[in-house]
Amino acid sequence: MYKLYREKRQKKSLVKHAKDSRWLHFVRHHPFGVPVATVLFLLILSGILTALFLHSDNHDRVAARIVIVSYDHHVQTVPSNERTVGDLLKKMKITLNTGDVVEPAQTTHINQDDFRINIYRAVPVEVVDGTTVNHAFSAATTSRSIAVQAGASLYPEDTLSAALPEDILRDYSIGETVTIDRSVPVALNLYGAAVPTRTHAKTVKDLLAEKHIKLSKIDTYRPALDTPITPDMSVAIIRNGIRTITEQHDIAMPVQTIKDPTLAYGTTAVRQTGSPGREITTYKINVEGGVEVSREVIQSVVTVPPVMQIVVQGINLGGIKGDMALAGIGPGDYNYVDYIVSRESGWCPTKWQGEYGTCPAYHGAPTSPYIGYGLCQATPGYKMATAGDDWATNPVTQLRWCNGYAVGRYGSWGAAYNHWVNYHNW
Repeated sequence: MYKLYREKRQKKSLVKHAKDSRWLHFVRHHPFGVPVATVLFLLILSGILTALFLHSDNHDRVAARIVIVSYDHHVQTVPSNERTVGDLLKKMKITLNTGDVVEPAQTTHINQDDFRINIYRAVPVEVVDGTTVNHAFSAATTSRSIAVQAGASLYPEDTLSAALPEDILRDYSIGETVTIDRSVPVALNLYGAAVPTRTHAKTVKDLLAEKHIKLSKIDTYRPALDTPITPDMSVAIIRNGIRTITEQHDIAMPVQTIKDPTLAYGTTAVRQTGSPGREITTYKINVEGGVEVSREVIQSVVTVPPVMQIVVQGINLGGIKGDMALAGIGPGDYNYVDYIVSRESGWCPTKWQGEYGTCPAYHGAPTSPYIGYGLCQATPGYKMATAGDDWATNPVTQLRWCNGYAVGRYGSWGAAYNHWVNYHNW
């Protein structure tokens, strides 16, 4: 037993001796191998630790923005590294209740100083839909938006009216009372083509007038013009002896833009969601030898009216975008400048070409003539020195140079914008 144990120890000793011999042989024949390997290892380790440190440091301090939050009758100004409106509200522990409205939306990126967030608190509202009365909470500013926020499904033809409550205690509401006047579905048949629509008309005659349908002397119709409209009834317009074709066209969604000085320039919010409409056009087809030779419009009917989209647009020029005025850029060019600079650098005066994500703190400007830098990604960045010695860090100086570049090369910011849209560079 002892002999077996001794043999195992001798074997381990021989293996260790062989390893030591190989190591000594390597050191003897490669005297600089060990220090070189050690230095390389330390350099790699140092690089990893530096990268981790910079990433952590940048995450904490890069792109700190000054944000102005208005809520609950007071205004709070805070520095923030959060990426979106929702992230900041969560960090500030601001609770949003049912029906509250945040402008701009919680998904909006915080991309400039003096970024402004408005929180509108919901109040009790009443929505009357026929014999159904719903009580809800809403901070919406249009009747349609209030009804949708309260859970109502609306058709574009439905009309809404709003009024303040006459008796707050009786109506359980301190907000508006919104009344929905529902449209009625009608199965309209126009020269053989089914055109389902909805209406507020009281009679068939009123329906034809509402839809701008003009009857010719050779048209027939059913039922009679004085027939009352009832849900899902059929109304047909007939013209015998002709060949017709029907085509459907979209009607563009109308957009109303409201300027809001309480929101930062370049930010938007939707206060009422709109939708496109539909139009049906019926043509009389003239045929010779079995081939269509011409067509003429018989009727055009709007089967679904478009719904207005209401958008609020921030015009407050605080923060870095306010530097446009200081740089001598006219208000008529603000949208063009915002479009180009947003895509070139995301309004970051310290960003190198090829850097993505948040705006880094100043870390020098590239000396290479092939790397862009700054708000407009001037290439090379140092040519902005013609606008001022502080070109590397001052956004006003950079915008002053950008203004001269846009006008000098393209003739105007509008022309520079058109070039960017077509070629994605400038």
